Amino acid sequence: MDTQTYIFFGPAGSGKGTQITLLADYLKSKDRKECVYAGTGEGFRALVKTENFASKIVKEKIEKGELVPDFLTTTIFTNILVNSLDGTKHLITDGYPRNVAQSESLGSMMEFFKRENVKVIYVEVGKEEVTKRMLLRARHDDTPEVITTRINIFFNEVVPAINFFKDKPNFEVISINGEQTVSKVFEEIKKKLKL
Repeated sequence: MDTQTYIFFGPAGSGKGTQITLLADYLKSKDRKECVYAGTGEGFRALVKTENFASKIVKEKIEKGELVPDFLTTTIFTNILVNSLDGTKHLITDGYPRNVAQSESLGSMMEFFKRENVKVIYVEVGKEEVTKRMLLRARHDDTPEVITTRINIFFNEVVPAINFFKDKPNFEVISINGEQTVSKVFEEIKKKLKL
């Protein structure tokens, strides 16, 4: 199997993190190639632990459910690619891009890193189901206000970032019904990716 690139999208609570893990494990079992996971969430959590001025600002934004500014998100994401990606590894992303400007940047990154036939996987879950799932997971930062903010940002800013790729060469947008069981979602992903 040639190296693959998968860009995952889905609102918080969509189960995309679980699907990313399942896909990475499946790919590794199939061809033994390493998967680079480029997730901005881990980068932000690591930054917050440094306890400097920038980390305090990032922590405030995350706690309010707001997006971190483009320059910082793009820097964290780019650093992961520069430090980890080569032509022999699969790439799975999570948390980037989050808006149209970042989608444009991602397009140039994929060209630079010679990534072809990029699959954009959108795990679709409706607002009501996302709200229910986020309330059930009972994380300390999942207050009703933060949940509403995250949902609104996703549908107002992230969905246009997904749509950006719909007519772009080298990209294929694949919608997945995220309101199924975990195993059925993964089966749909494998089927639509022809794995």
